[in-house]
Amino acid sequence: MVRLPAQRIDAIDTLRGIVMALMLVDHVREFFYLHRQVGDPMDLTSVDPALFFTRLASHWCAPIFVFLTGVGAWCYGQKFADPRPATSRYLLKRGLFLVVLELTVINFAWTFAFPPKMIYLQVIWAIGLSMLALAALLWLPRSGQFLVGIAIVAGHHLLDAIHVAPGETGQLLWAILRDRAPIDFFGVPARTSYPVLPWFGVILLGYAAGPLYARTAAPAWRARWLLATGGGALLLFLLLRWLDVYGDHPRQAGAGLLGQAMSWLNLTKYPPSLLFVLLTVGCGLLLLAALERWPRSRFWSDLGRVPMFFYVVHLYLLHAVYLFCRHLFGAGEGGRYALDQVASIWLMAALVLLAVYLPCRGFAAYKRRHPGGWRSYF
Repeated sequence: MVRLPAQRIDAIDTLRGIVMALMLVDHVREFFYLHRQVGDPMDLTSVDPALFFTRLASHWCAPIFVFLTGVGAWCYGQKFADPRPATSRYLLKRGLFLVVLELTVINFAWTFAFPPKMIYLQVIWAIGLSMLALAALLWLPRSGQFLVGIAIVAGHHLLDAIHVAPGETGQLLWAILRDRAPIDFFGVPARTSYPVLPWFGVILLGYAAGPLYARTAAPAWRARWLLATGGGALLLFLLLRWLDVYGDHPRQAGAGLLGQAMSWLNLTKYPPSLLFVLLTVGCGLLLLAALERWPRSRFWSDLGRVPMFFYVVHLYLLHAVYLFCRHLFGAGEGGRYALDQVASIWLMAALVLLAVYLPCRGFAAYKRRHPGGWRSYF
């Protein structure tokens, strides 16, 4: 098998690092602010604006990360003379690894309970299954990849009325694909927090966009494509949200300019709606275009080079800090230790981000010195 030199794209690593930091903010909220839990979409009659926009900030992580996973898979294949077989094998191994990681290491990081009372099938599970789906879908011609990806992202709302009750035939499969629900996962209670069908479309669109980062692609052409496509996605979002007839739940009435802005941005993530994907991925494409020209920080790219290492380390650190705070300061409402202000979520996230940066930077340097092998999974 012919293998070409590996290629890293700093703009992609930088954007990945930025959205992972936003994810960290939301995970701080889940550990330290559950006394003010929010739904999906959020209830604008009860959530205060500070908490609304803190939760909203994290919305950009999963869709941009999944899209970039598709782009990265295409770039990975370019190391080989025959890209598709090599990429398909890579995605099968990586996807299975992520599924197992979600069921074991990551679930334990959230619960610190063994055996678990409940398994939460969350974002790493969704990315793993999306990789497995992409291993099959990448054999489509590139035009077919775009068409199928768009059809999934835009068309899955036609399935909104379909629900399969627990105990009915196909409930397990449907809950995994489309209907967020508790399930019996081979004898263990579980919840499909991230129904995966729309994510198949997002990762496929990312893979179809991969040739933008071919070694022969002109940066100016790539920037124009990213600007045009990202801008077009945001214009389509504005049009569909104004019409308010398809692509998400109807807008809630909001008081004043701030309330109206919140009603427009209050989108469905589980599963990701068409409007959710248009807004988040559209912004991601514009940021990628900007990062072609802006000076880039090593801080963000170091984080983006080791996403799974960052994910595992920050969860265990957050849970340990939470238990320490509860032991030191005691439990409050609902038997949990909680921060008292939304601003404290951001401060805690900044401190944890600084704490995990040096380990991430060290592991990124280790990966550069020793490429391939088990290190590539992190």
